[in-house]
Amino acid sequence: MFKKIIKGGHKKHSKSDSIDGSLHGYGLPGSGHPVSGTNSSVVVNYASRPGHNAKSSNPCPRTTLPPMFAVEPLPLFKDVAVSDRQNLFLRKLQICCFRLDFSNTLKLVREKEIKRQTLLELVDFIQAGSGKITERCQEEMIKMVVVNIFRCLPPASHENTGQEAKDPEDEEPYLEPSWPHLQLVYELLLRYIVSSDTDTKVAKKYIDHTFVSKLIDLFGSEDPREREYLKMILHRIYGKFMVHRPLIRKAINNIFYRFIYETQRHSGIGELLEILGSIIHGFTLPMKEEHKLFLVRVLIPLHKPKAVSTYHQQLSYCVVQFVEKDYKLADKVIRGLLKYWPMINCQKEVLFLGELEEVLEATQTAEFQRCIVPLFRQIARCLNSAHFQVSERALFLWNNEHIVGLIAHNRRVILPIIFEALERNIQHHWNEDIHGLTANVLKMFLEMDAELFDECEARFAEKKAKARDLEEQREMIWKKLADAAAERGGDHMVTV
Repeated sequence: MFKKIIKGGHKKHSKSDSIDGSLHGYGLPGSGHPVSGTNSSVVVNYASRPGHNAKSSNPCPRTTLPPMFAVEPLPLFKDVAVSDRQNLFLRKLQICCFRLDFSNTLKLVREKEIKRQTLLELVDFIQAGSGKITERCQEEMIKMVVVNIFRCLPPASHENTGQEAKDPEDEEPYLEPSWPHLQLVYELLLRYIVSSDTDTKVAKKYIDHTFVSKLIDLFGSEDPREREYLKMILHRIYGKFMVHRPLIRKAINNIFYRFIYETQRHSGIGELLEILGSIIHGFTLPMKEEHKLFLVRVLIPLHKPKAVSTYHQQLSYCVVQFVEKDYKLADKVIRGLLKYWPMINCQKEVLFLGELEEVLEATQTAEFQRCIVPLFRQIARCLNSAHFQVSERALFLWNNEHIVGLIAHNRRVILPIIFEALERNIQHHWNEDIHGLTANVLKMFLEMDAELFDECEARFAEKKAKARDLEEQREMIWKKLADAAAERGGDHMVTV
């Protein structure tokens, strides 16, 4: 039966069987035709494939399948002989190379369903491990993946209108219309990569540097579903193909550099940071200088963009991983946070304080002592913030036992810096909860060192008395000036 279907590919197709001309121009697996048309810029490097004279690892002869001119259903794998399944696999790949128009949901409904069912069958075939697919089938499968996923991404909404970009959190993401097919193509690629039957030496001929680079470029997609699949696939590639690791790290770095210093617009920063979080977790000690430079030049400056809230959770995880790996980096990280500390964005300040707590939890005494003064000057400013969430989050630092231990060990430096801020909260802050938390912190310091507490209280009272005296002197000077002006100017004087 299968041979009849193969022969049927030669018959002349009628006009009613043909599909929209916009679908043609794509290279079909087994047809011997190059990939052209709108995807002509997509190139996969097959130079590493052995030549005709070389001995091939695939004992099966390389037959050329007849081209397909229409999307027609093919028999199921279970309905054909085992010896015919590889050829049927290639024919199904041919069907999946047709790119269908999803801008009109009523157009080519039958063909779309046939392609979707065919992709499902291919995914099940790979997942079930029904048989080790030949090298040629692997090559043609990657060609099919290239045809479907590598495409020009639509411009962002602000690029279409020319208007100023909105806050990324307020924008509705663009959802890819062809996702019913695209999802299955990604699933097929993922199953192929994670399959125990996949030979890395063979697969790296087709999943090459060019393929991986273009895959990373797709992280710019606004569709979160696509980015999630890309994250899983790239993570698996990084783990399975060691030859691609330097390329992946470099390509991700370049995306971050463009985002930080040029565009400040990219949809996939969070997903890329998630991948890096796993990579950083696997770093060995002593840490390479390359990795330390990545922390200083990329991760810390990533705190600067306005959209940091969209990826801060993943960024914080990466930074904390560095400090947990090498505690000597804590000083650099804390000073980096202080450098990019937000001045007027209160929600961003709350995020920074949360990250600071995680970093301090992994910080040792020696590194903590190097940055005490600038660190607690900033914390003092946060304590007096009129935004109660900022003040509250800063006071929550005293709920962490490790941080309290560091503070207690260095109380003679820390308490004089923040005592005034604590007293101002007690006397002037509008929020009652802040009063209670501040009183608890003051009580903690009193229990740590009553003598030091009394000294700070005396200095604060003295400073307050001096400020009151200066204010009285200032008022007296102004009064004298006003009296002198009244004597000279008479009725023409304007008093304030």
